[in-house]
Amino acid sequence: MAITAQEVKRLRDITGVGMMDCKKALQEANGDFDTAIDLLRKKGQKVAAKRADREAKEGVIVTAATSDQKTALLVEVNCETDFVARNEEFQKFANALGALVLETRPADRDTLMATPFDKGRTVEEALIDQTGKIGEKIDVRRFAIMTSEDGQVVAYIHPGARLGVLVETNGTGDLETAGRDVAMQVAALNPIAASREEVTQEIKDYELEIGRETARAEGKPEQIIERIAEGKLNRYYKDYVLLEQPFVKDASTTVADMLKQAGASIKGFIRFALGD
Repeated sequence: MAITAQEVKRLRDITGVGMMDCKKALQEANGDFDTAIDLLRKKGQKVAAKRADREAKEGVIVTAATSDQKTALLVEVNCETDFVARNEEFQKFANALGALVLETRPADRDTLMATPFDKGRTVEEALIDQTGKIGEKIDVRRFAIMTSEDGQVVAYIHPGARLGVLVETNGTGDLETAGRDVAMQVAALNPIAASREEVTQEIKDYELEIGRETARAEGKPEQIIERIAEGKLNRYYKDYVLLEQPFVKDASTTVADMLKQAGASIKGFIRFALGD
């Protein structure tokens, strides 16, 4: 039977699949839209199965937040190529997933995969549909949700959407500005912890041992080895602990001093870099 351009466009609008694939599906379904949609979904499943072993290392980091800024999140949505990552439809899909996570607050990735998403389809089924439409493996690698009871959560997505940060701020000052400054700091310098108290004992022991070995290799007297190692650990804190790092906007002050002047404090942060 003859399939009109209007019918093809209607199916394209419903499914997001390419015009030629929509036309073929309508012809195979003898013009029946429900049957054509099922055929396209089956095709998507076949494409997804073929690409299941592919690595999806590209993609975007997206964020969403409540209007009161008490809760915000990051979601990493993956694809195979940077070309698709820059595709408007892929980015729209990723942002819709972010909104879904904010609305439903799933406990883990498995729960998210089983969550109803679009027209009754679960997130897992929607990912298969997207793989069929786009022709690349589409996946959700991880997400994180941060909530503040007495402050606010500031979200920052670095240009290019390959890096995102959440920062929980408290205090009486301009928490939005302070939080954004800290988020940009976290994005740029990738600290391992907010304060030295949060650094694991394993890391401390490792850095102390490196300090001892370095001092001995330099021929330092044994009685001052521990003092030298402690000094090297303190320098490590200045490089990798957020509050002790030089502030990226003004290296003459630390992040801790900047926050004090801003009337703010930091309770924690989350950093997502694509593929980490």
